[in-house]
Amino acid sequence: MRILVTGAGGFVGSALVEELRRRGDEVIGAGRREVGEIGPETDWRPLLAGAETVIHLANRAHVMTETGGDPEALFHRINVEGSVGLAEQAAAAGARRLVFVSSIKANGEETHAEAFTNTSQPAPWDAYGRSKWEAEQRLAAHCARTGLELVVVRPPLIYGPRVKGNLRTLMNVVAKGIPLPLALVENRRSLIGLGNFCDVLALMARHPAAPGTWLVRDDEDLSTPELIRRMARALGRPPRLLPFPPALLRLAGRLTGRSAAVGRVLGSLQVDDRATRAALGWTPPMSVDEGLTAMAAEP
Repeated sequence: MRILVTGAGGFVGSALVEELRRRGDEVIGAGRREVGEIGPETDWRPLLAGAETVIHLANRAHVMTETGGDPEALFHRINVEGSVGLAEQAAAAGARRLVFVSSIKANGEETHAEAFTNTSQPAPWDAYGRSKWEAEQRLAAHCARTGLELVVVRPPLIYGPRVKGNLRTLMNVVAKGIPLPLALVENRRSLIGLGNFCDVLALMARHPAAPGTWLVRDDEDLSTPELIRRMARALGRPPRLLPFPPALLRLAGRLTGRSAAVGRVLGSLQVDDRATRAALGWTPPMSVDEGLTAMAAEP
């Protein structure tokens, strides 16, 4: 199969290109070098020739501290209008399927009594999540008009080799043996390892039942302290967790203006992906420990 992968130079994209080629697919990788900045005027046509499926990873990613002058407009231009422009050109070029990588942030930031499912009503909290949810709706309308098959996948936090951001920072802290006051945290968070995510994307590129909206996750949901213990084990280091009341951690977050960041560490965000597994016959090929070991092995 001839597949166009956008965002091919990124954390997920580079691993996905490698996985698809390993399976025998002909892959066209599109990054900034090939198309420049992503937006409604981006010309994808030279890369779309002969492509049967497009896997759209390129986007303006969520960041902890937004510095753009108008973040809502920037997310809209790249994640919404840029995605719709790609879909229009893909349909015109004769592509059969678009796999749109959205985000669990389209659903929201926290779960309480029930996990998110593929039928949960989206309620995004921030500009990034709103842009992903709007893109899903715009793409659904466009694909209904043109006949382009649409697959939407909303992953939770993805971890693995070459990951950046908060997870990389946390692993570095654990590697250095710095104590963390998180032993009393009792949350649950769904994650997905990079190998597992690439595996399900490769399946969604061709499975006849894939058109639709899907959630994905690893086989285990972990509390924050359990994630730290698993990281420490993968690194061959002792976990250094101190008992500190979560209520005081939340207070410290409010006093320092970091309530959102603290909330992500203390809160739960769980995904129920049983519908995905039943429809696609998919199970994650890698365990959490295998994924963390691969992440820890990166120099």
